[in-house]
Parts: sequence; structure tokens; C-alpha cells
Amino acid sequence: MAKIPLGCEPVVGSPTPSRKREYRVTNRLQEGKRPIYSIVFNFMDSRYFNTFATAGGNRVTVYQCLEGGIIGVLQSYIDEDVRNSTFNFFNSYTVILMNSYSQIWCAVYRVDQKDESFYTVSWACNIDGTPFLVAGGLNGIIRVIDTGSEKIYKSFVGHGDSINEIKTQPLKPSLVLSASKDESVRLWNIHTGICILIFAGSGGHRNEVLSVDFHPSDIYRIASCGMDNTVKIWSMKEFWTYVEKSFTWTDLPSKFPTKYVQFPSVDSELVLWEPRMKEQSPGENDLILNCCAAYKPFNEFVQGTVDILQKYPVPECDIWFIKFSYDFHLKTVAIGNREGKIYVWEVQSNPPILVAKLTHAESKSTIRLTAMSYDGSTILSCCDDGTIWRWDVVASS
Repeated sequence: MAKIPLGCEPVVGSPTPSRKREYRVTNRLQEGKRPIYSIVFNFMDSRYFNTFATAGGNRVTVYQCLEGGIIGVLQSYIDEDVRNSTFNFFNSYTVILMNSYSQIWCAVYRVDQKDESFYTVSWACNIDGTPFLVAGGLNGIIRVIDTGSEKIYKSFVGHGDSINEIKTQPLKPSLVLSASKDESVRLWNIHTGICILIFAGSGGHRNEVLSVDFHPSDIYRIASCGMDNTVKIWSMKEFWTYVEKSFTWTDLPSKFPTKYVQFPSVDSELVLWEPRMKEQSPGENDLILNCCAAYKPFNEFVQGTVDILQKYPVPECDIWFIKFSYDFHLKTVAIGNREGKIYVWEVQSNPPILVAKLTHAESKSTIRLTAMSYDGSTILSCCDDGTIWRWDVVASS
């Protein structure tokens, strides 16, 4: 069968803000001097929709968004050392952060491990609903933290290099995906500690995997993207019996029959970013435009065919990774750039609408990731200079 695309031209959003929503800065925290690479709200449990976590350096920290722009620190988990992989927990309390409103106290738990630097964190749940944090980074070890008991629940070893992203299955929040520099994606059951599936091999990525995510409604489908400039769309339907088996497995996790998934369900290479060069004067070689793009496979039975549906221009976004976030209902996305600006796009419109462009005179550092609240009324950003910024929507008069 011929691989014939739909033939539609991509719709490009206008870079002029519509001002459909106005946001203002309500808080700025200096968490430390190291870059903060990850920030995420807890969408797994409606009781904790105003709770978020950050990851950067050797620290994972839990915060709460309060009224009036206040950010309260709840817990912080610090991987402090250097020599071995044993855990040392101290029943001590210390002040680690202060904001402009009040002094906040929190528990600090120290973990001994070689030079850890966390790149990613995700909220998850045990099968009984206990909220977990799942974090990973430089060492390639996944830490599962029980935020209720304030203890390390499990540690997963399997990846051969650093972990760039962890994502949780929203329909089964005890399942998580990890994307690694070792060119693989792994599916884990955090309740049993089992590595269920490994997505790698002949049809897998040919460079480190930067990002991965579950389909929001199709429980069998995931997508990954990497430094090989490709997006891979994978199906777990054929292997779902192994997923189900992982919940009832009673033997050692190492004895579980982990399966390799070597070929994606749609064999396509999708260009994620399309840079355009500005007119150059001598010595200039700057990229001035990058686009986030929305894609749709033409036909899941006709492999290799894809249409670019919409593009969302994001200026000054030409470094090797900057990631976006979206609200709970997937209506709006927010993405930062290397100049400390945030672009808020409405994605369920055609053409795309730039809802707002968020700027502040003191926000000049690269924004690695944003976090949108449940309804999009609050936007958080984490930066390379160790700061967290909070923006809240301005109520219309």
C-alpha cells in the first residue's frame, strides 16, 4: 500500500499574544545555586492538586501553592554523598528555604550515593493510593519516595546511563516510564519493583532518549523522542499480559520475564524542531525560531506516514532540551526559552492562539521546564539559576 499523507499544510500560530489571559508574578524562590531541571504538579490525586515537586542537583523538594502567591516547603530529600549506595536517614529537622512571607521548616533525609544530580521527577501512586515521588538522574538509579511515611520506598537499577525523564501512567499511576541516555525506555511497576518492558533494539532510538510519555486515553500507547531527532510511537497491546502479571508477581523482581519491545508501532521519523536561520551578518550564526509541533499518524496500518498539524513558534529555544507542560484537560501548554520568557499556547484551537507571553525584568535564565496547575490558573517555571517562579492569572474585572 502506498504511503500517502493527508497532504495538509501545517497551521502556524501567530507569535502575537492574544491577551486572552493575563498573568502576573506572585512569587520567586531561590532554591539553590544549581540548575533546577524538573518541576511538576501532582495530578494523580485531587487532594494534592496544589502540591508540586522539583528536582535539581542532589535534591528533590515538595512544595505547596497557597493563597496570595505563597509557596510553602513541605519536604526535601537530599542525596548528599559520594561513596556508596546505602541510605542514611536522620530524624532531624532543618531550615532549608525561606520565602518573602514566612520561615518554612521541612524534613531533610540524606542519601549516600555517588555525585547524584536529579534531572527528572514525577508523581505516582501505590495501589492503595499512597502518593509517591519517582526521581532519577545522573546515576541512572530510580528513587521511589513514599511522601506519606517520608522514606525511600524502593530503588530501581537497570539503566546503563543517566535518566532524562520519568512519566507516570495517569490511568494506572503505579506504572512509570523512564527514558535514558542508554538509548532505551523502560516500563516499571513501582508497587512490585518490576521492570516489565524495555523499548530498545533494532527499531529503537540511536542516541539518548530525552523524553517519553503515555497517551492520555489509550492505555497501550506511548511516545518517545531522542537526540537522534526522531519520535517513536510504541504499542504495548501485544505485551499487556506482562503488565497485568507484574501486579501479582510474588517472586523476586529479577526473576520476572521482562520483555524487549524492539519495533515501534509507527515507523516514522518526525522532525521535532524546525529551525530557521535569520539573515546573517559576519560572525552571526544564531537560530531565532524554533517550533513545537503537533503530529498525527495518517493511518496506524500504513507505517511511515505522518502529517504535521500545527506549529507553535517559540523564539530563542535552540538549546538541546527545553520541555513544555500542560493543564489537566490538555487545553493549554506553557513553554519557556533560554531568555527566561514563557509562551502560553492554546492548543485546542485552529489556528493555535498564543494566550500570553510572560516576561519579567529579573527572569533572564533558561527555563528548562514549566508546570501548569489543574486549571491553568497558575504557571510555575524552574530555571538554570536555581530559581522557581510563580505566575498567577489576573482576575478579569
